[in-house]
Amino acid sequence: MLRKFSAAMLIAAIVASPAQVANATGLATCDSGPPEKWQSQDKLTAMLKERGWEIRNIKVDGGCYEVYALDEKHERVEAYFHPVTLERVPIAGG
Repeated sequence: MLRKFSAAMLIAAIVASPAQVANATGLATCDSGPPEKWQSQDKLTAMLKERGWEIRNIKVDGGCYEVYALDEKHERVEAYFHPVTLERVPIAGG
């Protein structure tokens, strides 16, 4: 019985998660619309590499692309970019 309850809770969490994506961390949020209108992570990677960044990881958080990288000064960066415009998004408190 406990396993069925746990599985049901997991399924409910997965189903509810798309509605909560916009507020995943609270550091940044993007009103980005449907993912099929987003520019690709590959395009963002290429754009940032042209600026001298070394990309470590890109993921979706708060409807934005969250980028972990070394910038042109070789400093560690966690930055957010709007997936439609690829413009940098300011983070809360920063």
